[in-house]
Amino acid sequence: MAPRNQDNDVEGNDHDDTVKPNLRASQLTNAELVPDAGKVHIEPAESWGTGIINDFKRTVGTHWVKEVTNFNQKTIAVTLLMFISVIAPTFTFGAVYGKESGNRIGAVETILATSWVGIAYSIIGGMPLCIIGSTGPVLAFTKALIRISESLDVPYLTFNAWVSSWLLFYCLLSGFFDVTRVIRLATRFTDEIFALLIVSIFVLDAVGDPFSQVGILRYFDPNHKSHSDYQDDPNYNYLETALLSTILGFGTTTLIFFFRSFKTSSFFCNQGVRTSVHDFSVSMSVVIATVVKEFLFPDVETEQLNVPDQFEPTYQCCTSDCLTFFPDDCPDQAAAAGARPWFVDFSDLNGKGYIPIMAALPALGAFLLCFLDNGITWHLVNHKSHNLQHGEAYNYDLCLSGIFNFVNGCLGLPWLVATTVPCLIHLNSLAEKDKDGKIIYVQETRLTMFLPHLMVGLSLLVLQVLQLLPMPVLYGVFLFMGLSALPAMQFWNRFLLFLQQPSRYPDTVFTRYMDKSRVHMYTLWQILFFGLVFFVQNMSAISIIFPFMTLLCIPARLSFLPRFLEGWELLLLDGDDLDIKEWEDKKRAAMHSIRFVDVEETQHGKEEIAEDEVSDA
Repeated sequence: MAPRNQDNDVEGNDHDDTVKPNLRASQLTNAELVPDAGKVHIEPAESWGTGIINDFKRTVGTHWVKEVTNFNQKTIAVTLLMFISVIAPTFTFGAVYGKESGNRIGAVETILATSWVGIAYSIIGGMPLCIIGSTGPVLAFTKALIRISESLDVPYLTFNAWVSSWLLFYCLLSGFFDVTRVIRLATRFTDEIFALLIVSIFVLDAVGDPFSQVGILRYFDPNHKSHSDYQDDPNYNYLETALLSTILGFGTTTLIFFFRSFKTSSFFCNQGVRTSVHDFSVSMSVVIATVVKEFLFPDVETEQLNVPDQFEPTYQCCTSDCLTFFPDDCPDQAAAAGARPWFVDFSDLNGKGYIPIMAALPALGAFLLCFLDNGITWHLVNHKSHNLQHGEAYNYDLCLSGIFNFVNGCLGLPWLVATTVPCLIHLNSLAEKDKDGKIIYVQETRLTMFLPHLMVGLSLLVLQVLQLLPMPVLYGVFLFMGLSALPAMQFWNRFLLFLQQPSRYPDTVFTRYMDKSRVHMYTLWQILFFGLVFFVQNMSAISIIFPFMTLLCIPARLSFLPRFLEGWELLLLDGDDLDIKEWEDKKRAAMHSIRFVDVEETQHGKEEIAEDEVSDA
């Protein structure tokens, strides 16, 4: 067959006007389909202070009235769901804070902080879909601050108050100069490393943290702190307590997942009942597990939530100077001399006048932690695929976070930030989705944040009821919160590919177009960086710098990974959905062009053979 004459094709064959552009499209490589694929760009900084003002105008100033008046049936259902989603980790974090801080911060302080900050943020915050609460990274940083204050021989609450003052300064400075735009450089690579870090804290603190005395399996340790209260009781058996605690903890988690499974089942008379069982799965499981403990095993002691008998600071004092804790430090004393004051004494420095200046250094780490914890969660919630319409307010909300945590520091309350798992639960509960699970609309309201946090505050009026909650049950809720977040994480799903048959990999854009070894290489790099952050966070000697390690994941993705993976591969693995769709559309068009050109060439060849046969005849 004679070669085709391209010049003649262009001039003499009208159909080839279509073939030639299709041929050019088919010759594009994967890297050429989308220019600058895999690269992340940042917008110029807004002029001084205007970022805060524009954030306020774009969100609160534009949508506030609509967000506080769009009450409907979904508002009630989501409010009840979020109350359970907020109150359970609040109790659990309160108990853990009490253990780690020597009861300087406990359940009452955590409940009070969660309530007032959540109510205030729901009223004046810029992104009310983001639930405020305690998080594992903040708890880990608090542990580091406690160790620093002990090494300096300075009261922890005083040291924390000075750190909170510097934290406020850094947050205001960052918002004023629009530093928060840097968070937009974070891609799925950094987002999911941080999200998995939070999930790991949830799971380890529930099951049994190897780095502390927290978790269900820790009850099997005869030296566990909860057993010391019964060491003089001859009828007490720590193994009985440990076994029952294990059953209650893991049983609670199992019950929650069991009840949630009814939503997509065929049980019950209609979908409304199935949805209600799903929405109230956490509360029903907690009640059932508590009833089992109280009525079936009343003689087996388990650790209870450490809540005072009345609304006052958790730290009860042996003497008027409040330097020792009642009753641990004065077991022979009949009653406490009083509780610590609500307002922290900034001057209680134990003669170390340099502490106010020295606190600026750990406050820098605290700022990075709040910046990343808030920023990455905001980044996840405001992802383009969620179709949120009321805008972002990174600068404005960071300033609010600094103010809220400064007030908490002055009152001896824990720092609070945007909580990744409850935020995503909140978002998905307010979303309308199509049959493929994609979000098509979200009811953006302030009511489903205001009402749950108001209910959390009102729970302080029933403290005696809260004392009935067994700690293992709350650990079970903690475990559920962590495990429920895993299926939605691409990082976790890519890790599971190592355990799956390659021919049966899930159909995703990266398994469809990328070589499997390249996908695994990206996952291994992500595991390595996650391991580094996790290691630093859990090593007490260097845990203070783990926010810096998390921050380093951003330049690692921008400058380090492109040395090993092409831009289009990075785009498919952690790019925005719209950019991925653009690349895939062009890829499909190119593949169609190849098939079209092949058909045209085959047809043209048949025509030339027929012409040759006619001429020979």
